[in-house]
Amino acid sequence: MTLRLGSGTLALEPGAPALMGIVNATPDSFSDAPGAKPLATLVERAEALVADGAAIVDVGGESGRTDRATVPVEVEVERVVPLVEALAGRGIAVSVDTWRAPVARAALAAGAVLINDVSALAEPEIASACAAAGAGLVVTHTRAAPKTKAFPAYDDVVADAVALLGERAAVARELGVAADALLLDPGIDLAKTPAESVALLRRLDEVAALGAPLLLAISRKDFVGAITGRPPAGRDPGTLGAIEPALDVAAGCLLRVHDVRAAADFLAVRAALRGRADVAPGPLPEALRREAAGGGRGGPPSQ
Repeated sequence: MTLRLGSGTLALEPGAPALMGIVNATPDSFSDAPGAKPLATLVERAEALVADGAAIVDVGGESGRTDRATVPVEVEVERVVPLVEALAGRGIAVSVDTWRAPVARAALAAGAVLINDVSALAEPEIASACAAAGAGLVVTHTRAAPKTKAFPAYDDVVADAVALLGERAAVARELGVAADALLLDPGIDLAKTPAESVALLRRLDEVAALGAPLLLAISRKDFVGAITGRPPAGRDPGTLGAIEPALDVAAGCLLRVHDVRAAADFLAVRAALRGRADVAPGPLPEALRREAAGGGRGGPPSQ
């Protein structure tokens, strides 16, 4: 599958998910340290993610935390647009995580190539904006209004996800979004208990049967915390265990992760062990056999 992203494309190969890194331009992310972050720091973070293997960087200007009030549109735009402009100017493919059409339009004008809408098109004008810009669009399953916490009583959460994603994807296409510019997201942890998120991942093939590539936002989610008993910052190792279902998506998959380096390493080793990639002959180069003085890139990534 070749995903259309503005004037560019992204190849999505079954068994080899592409990686989406995360840059939160917010002072109150559930995962990052609190406090405002200078633009230069955010740009440096994005460049590091790309160096680690991210094919695209997802920028957020409003925290998904439901214990925080919705920020004014103007504030979200002020947080997002300068960062999008800076990254696009460096040749980095940028996605913007927003559910509001004015923010999407501003982000697309600044150079974003994908809008990651986590609201099931609460504002359908987002699809129209993506169509006009030739940009990609993520359509996400959720039964909760943006910035609200709810746990609907699903008869079958997987069947509900398949039905709503099919319906909202059809709306996006009617509004002009090309079929090869659409990604579907089953909405892990969005209006779902940890057990329901796990059910979706166990039966991801039913969502994949819709035929579109998938975006899986699995990183540091509550279902990982429920399994491991760890708070968000300690969930990166558990996140790697949730990658496996993405490898079987026939149309390809984009994984949204905080620790891009770890996910890239996981996928590289798995590909080699499954015979999908070669291992260089001969012994390991001397420079890789032991840690250099003072540490270096072998340590954990900054967040």
